Amino acid sequence: MSNIRSIEYSILPFNFRRLPQRRLLLVNPSGEFSFVSSDDFNDLLNHNLTPLKPVYFEFKSKHFLADTDLDISQEMVATQLRSRKSFLRHFTSLHMIVVTARCNFICDYCHASSASLEQQRVDMTWQVAKKTVDLIFSSPSPVLKIEFQGGEPLLNWPIIKAIVQYSKFLNRFAKRQLEFVICTNLTLLTDEMIAFIKKHELIISTSLDGPKHIQDCHRKTREGFSGYDAFRKNLQRLREAIGSEASSALLTITRTSLSKLPEVIDHYLELGFDGVFLRALNPYGFAQQNMAKLGYSMEEFVVAYKHILRYLIDLNLQGTPFTEYYTTLLLQRIFTPFSTGFVDLQSPSGAAISGVIYDFNGEVYPTDEARMLARTGEKHFRMGHVLKNSYEEIFAGDLVKELVKKSCIEVLPGCASCVFQAYCGVDPVRNYVETKDIVGHRPSSDFCKKNTLILEHLFQLIDENDPDVMDVFWSWITRRPLEEVRHDSFKWERN
Repeated sequence: MSNIRSIEYSILPFNFRRLPQRRLLLVNPSGEFSFVSSDDFNDLLNHNLTPLKPVYFEFKSKHFLADTDLDISQEMVATQLRSRKSFLRHFTSLHMIVVTARCNFICDYCHASSASLEQQRVDMTWQVAKKTVDLIFSSPSPVLKIEFQGGEPLLNWPIIKAIVQYSKFLNRFAKRQLEFVICTNLTLLTDEMIAFIKKHELIISTSLDGPKHIQDCHRKTREGFSGYDAFRKNLQRLREAIGSEASSALLTITRTSLSKLPEVIDHYLELGFDGVFLRALNPYGFAQQNMAKLGYSMEEFVVAYKHILRYLIDLNLQGTPFTEYYTTLLLQRIFTPFSTGFVDLQSPSGAAISGVIYDFNGEVYPTDEARMLARTGEKHFRMGHVLKNSYEEIFAGDLVKELVKKSCIEVLPGCASCVFQAYCGVDPVRNYVETKDIVGHRPSSDFCKKNTLILEHLFQLIDENDPDVMDVFWSWITRRPLEEVRHDSFKWERN
């Protein structure tokens, strides 16, 4: 027994934070976490823990300490960390193409500062489009997702068709997993487009801010008609031809909708959507110009987020399956060691590494936000040009190297010691917008504030360990029906 009491152990790296309930949250570099009392935390630091206390084995199994197996523990943490960084292995998989900057809408919060319908000089030409596709197929990634953006991409439908057909031709030899997404307001959809979308299995991503009085409030058509009416009519046509799985919707939350999120969710359900991504307003384009009218503090956003998360949990418990996708991404990072592939939650930043965008004029940018920033004349993040630069010059140039070097969360000021580091990411473009420095300033960063407050709330819920809440969370993580998750939980408890 004396040997058990006097056992020596090494403390492995971790960060910590005291939660509102006074317990401490410990997280190691691979994302394993533990909730501990102040006494156990002090005993760990003072090397006063012994195997006589159950918490000793929890700390050991989660690699907060190691005794006789230090090398094995370090290798286990390294293996889990490699899994989290697996997005680096295949490089860029998401390739966004701006086929036109024109749009038949003029939304108050348009990040891209869209052009009017008459400005056809902002349409992508076939020369630029063909070279763009050639560059995309130079990527070593086994998965290539081509996403058509605008403006309103359907205004340059011939180029979309040409890119899809040319990409499929090249893929006969490249044999990649090839996917296509069109981001569209749906108002220009024709029968010919629907037939092509169905034939080539294109996915539609559209925008829905809520019922008509919310949707039409800030999403205004240039010609003055109700965009909502046309959207709803064409959504129905698309689903009748292809099915409900062929379309998803993206929500932009303004001050108008911030206090009406339950109404927004109910409308998503009414239109047959089974999930939502709660997206805060970003400071780009027209949104930046109209922030006084549209914006809110990040604290206000997180208060609304907490209320609507509870609303969504209750919906699921009442038998209506509905997912909040951003919460799900964070939960996947908390409970699994795998990469989620979401650009904003990666270190180094997923900018250029996971996703890239080709503007209508052939200029290449590491993120959609960088392209939006360029629309205002600020081209700091221009990686190159498809007609002037090779793949190596664009993707291995000085800008990409700088982004990688300065977006590793593990060494950034304010992030290196943050308990949520393993679950968060870096947004160098937003940092630059706010501070003119891609490293940024964490104490004044809304990106940091949002993720910190949301993660703190999620960990409070995890610490409370309400079986109903946790079952809903696991149904989101595993994409399984709630009843199936509950059945598995019951079997586990019985065994």
